[in-house]
Amino acid sequence: MSVAVRVIPCLDVDAGRVVKGVNFKDLRDAGDPVELAARYGAEGADELTFLDVTASSGGRDTLIEVVRRTAEQIFIPLTVGGGVRSPDDVDQLLRAGADKCGINTAAIARPEVISEISQRFGNQVLVLSIDARRVTDETPEGTARTGSGFEVTTHGGRRGTGIDAIAWIREVTERGAGEILLNSMDADGTEQGFDLELIRLAREATSLPLIASGGAGIPEHFPPAVHAGADAVLAASVFHFQQMTIAEAKAAMEAEGIAVR
Repeated sequence: MSVAVRVIPCLDVDAGRVVKGVNFKDLRDAGDPVELAARYGAEGADELTFLDVTASSGGRDTLIEVVRRTAEQIFIPLTVGGGVRSPDDVDQLLRAGADKCGINTAAIARPEVISEISQRFGNQVLVLSIDARRVTDETPEGTARTGSGFEVTTHGGRRGTGIDAIAWIREVTERGAGEILLNSMDADGTEQGFDLELIRLAREATSLPLIASGGAGIPEHFPPAVHAGADAVLAASVFHFQQMTIAEAKAAMEAEGIAVR
């Protein structure tokens, strides 16, 4: 791999606080986002991602203020997602200090928004976030049996869309996304390792930079994700609760000959 792999802590922000749960449930407080962001900047994070988990219009002003305060503290790229529905939302976040914006549900509802954002700001600002889960015999009724075996979900993985996750990756690539944040809903918060099959399928479907998310528990989980095709690795609770440092994650990858920043 020619480009150095990025390590990205993800902060789920709810009403101005960082929270974390398992499979997006049982959220517990993990601290002040600006303080955590500053700590990660000092610890060697390559980028940061904020996800507004309330993502309501009422919480938007709170998030804007958090982004503004964070941008004053850190000097690494900041991606902000959650509730981004239009080019104007992107404009507001970029003006507050975000470097990139993540979009998920709004792109599923109206795929044209992808090209609208990338044409107005350049595709380098647009991170297309995908919450994918395996379709099994236990998957709720009404779920389409997707060709790849992975389905796009919304609402923190609680609602299926019937959209094949790998077909969606191809589509958003063509529509002008700049990067893909691929979150395995099955692995999210479990700390049992990344979904390598999902990463491999995604890698075959797109040439865009691919951020693997969901399942990191120990430093040794990161190299297999990169070997499967990830250009960046993202984790949340293991960093927030100091079960692992960014340096340990990078050391594990370096030990397997993977270039890190």
